[in-house]
This record gives sequence, C-alpha cells and structure tokens, in this order.
Amino acid sequence: MDEYEIYEADCKKRKKENRKTLAGFRQYLASKKISKKTIDKHFSNIEFYINDFLLYEEPLKAKEGVRSLDYFLGYWFIRKAMWASVTSIKENISSLKHFYTYMYTIGEIDLEELNEMKEEIKESKDEWFETVKKYDDPDTNLEDIW
Repeated sequence: MDEYEIYEADCKKRKKENRKTLAGFRQYLASKKISKKTIDKHFSNIEFYINDFLLYEEPLKAKEGVRSLDYFLGYWFIRKAMWASVTSIKENISSLKHFYTYMYTIGEIDLEELNEMKEEIKESKDEWFETVKKYDDPDTNLEDIW
C-alpha cells in the first residue's frame, strides 16, 4: 500500500468509529430535550467537523479535535465551507460546546481540555467573526486576512 492508500484506509476506520460517536452524541442531545431540528443541526455540524475537517490532512480522532477549534473556525471553515458566516460560526460554536461536553461525559476528554476549549472560544470568537466578515468582503485583499 502506498501512503495515500494507508491514509484512505485510516480515514475509513475513523469514519466507522465516528458513526458510533455520532450516534451517542445524538442520544445525548435527545436526553437534553432539545428539538429534533436543533439536534439535526448540531449533528450535521459535528459530522462535518469530525468527518471532513479532522480527516482532511490526517485522520485525527474526534477527541483530538478539542484542540483544533481556532484553526477550524478561524481559517479552515471560512475557506472551505461556502456557507461560512458569522451565524454559521456561532452555530458551530454551540455544536462544538455540546459535542465536547458529551465527549467529557463519556470520558474521552478531561475537564481541563473542555475548559481550555471553552476559554479558547471565549477569547477567539470575535476574531473569527471579523475574519469571516473580511473574507466575504470583495474589497478585502485575502493576503491581509491571514
């Protein structure tokens, strides 16, 4: 097997693991008495995060993504998701908070990681919002953003 075939096989393995994680996440959200529409939105956001972003460069486990939010919301999502906007970033923040709280409850991450993630969101979200606004502004030179 060449390097790319190994990567593809690892991604396939991760996606299989992720299906189980996502099923548990959906049940967790349902237990919180969240509407089906909101559950579907969180599920979709997290499925994109763990099956697209976390597998994009190397097949990372869902729990490893707790430390990748700044890169995801401040750069990758803005450039790769055509629907990126302040609203969609806010929705992803909410979904990621729910997801990693779930990951904490099942013992996949520890409290320190969860709290660090929440702090990163608090400290960086305004910058992410400004970045997506600049990215969507046709008068902005993209080299001035990153």
